[in-house]
Amino acid sequence: MGWRDGYIAVDWGTTNRRAYAVDGNGQLEDWFEDDFGLLAVPRGGFETAADDIRRRLGDRPMLLGGMVGSNRGWGEAPYVPGPAGAAELAAAIRWIEPGRVGIVPGISQSGSAGADVMRGEEVQVVGAVATGSVPPEALICHPGTHAKWIHLSNGRIQAFRTMMTGELFSLLKEHSILADELAGEVRPDGAFEAGARDGLAGESLLSALFAIRARHLLDEGEGGASCASGLLIGADVRAGLGLHRGEPLVLVGRPDLCALYYAALRLAGKSATKVDGAVAFLAGMHRLTELI
Repeated sequence: MGWRDGYIAVDWGTTNRRAYAVDGNGQLEDWFEDDFGLLAVPRGGFETAADDIRRRLGDRPMLLGGMVGSNRGWGEAPYVPGPAGAAELAAAIRWIEPGRVGIVPGISQSGSAGADVMRGEEVQVVGAVATGSVPPEALICHPGTHAKWIHLSNGRIQAFRTMMTGELFSLLKEHSILADELAGEVRPDGAFEAGARDGLAGESLLSALFAIRARHLLDEGEGGASCASGLLIGADVRAGLGLHRGEPLVLVGRPDLCALYYAALRLAGKSATKVDGAVAFLAGMHRLTELI
C-alpha cells in the first residue's frame, strides 16, 4: 500500500499522541488519541508502539510529526534552517523505514533573528497555508505550552519567536505558592480580562502574580486561575504584537487556547481569524505526502 492509497498521520508529543487513518485524498477515516506520549514509551519501544498504531488503524505508510522527532524521540529529525516551507520539510524527512515510516523535521532559526526552534507547529502552518486558511503573508499566533508567533512570507515560515507562556502557567499552578489559587478552570471571563489588561499594559508580572494570592488572603477577589492566565497571555500578546507589521493575524491551534488569545487580542484592539490546529495538522501532513 502506497501513500496515494492512504496513510497514517501521527501527532506524537511528550505526553500524548493522536493518530489518524487518512485516505489517499486526505479525508479522515478513523483516529484515536491516548496518553502514550514520549515519556510513556520505554527505551527501544517506539517500533512496538508504532505497531500498536497499525493494529488499530491498519497496515499503511506512516508519517509522524511533533516531539517524536526530537533527541528524546524515536529518531532525531534534524531541524531545517528557516526560512522554510513544505518543500524543505518534505525533502528533510527522517526515514525510519525508507519510503514507509518517516518523521517530519522541525525548523530552526539563528543569527540576527534570534536563536529559536519549533517542532510540530510547522506541520499545522503548512496545512493552514495549503487549505488557504492562512494568507501567504500573515502573522500566526500558535498558542500552547511554548506559544509561537510566526511570520509568513510567500507562504513560508520566515521568522518566529517562542513564548514559554503555557509552561510558566503550568509551573505556577503545580509548584508555586499560587497553586491553591490557580486550581480553578480558566475561562475568558472578567477575571481573565482584568489580568489580560494588566499584561497588555506592561504591568510587572512578578508583582501582579503575587497580588492574586494577596487578594485571596484578603477576600478581595476570585478567579485566580483565569486572572493568572490572563496576565501571562496578555504579556505574551503584548510582545507578539510588537512583531506585527499590519499583516492579517491568524490563531492556529487548540480551539480552547485560541479562544483565550482571541479575547486578549480583542482587548488590544486587534481582530484575528481562528484555525483548528487538528484540522491544520491533517492538511499539513497530506500536503507533505504529496511531496514525498
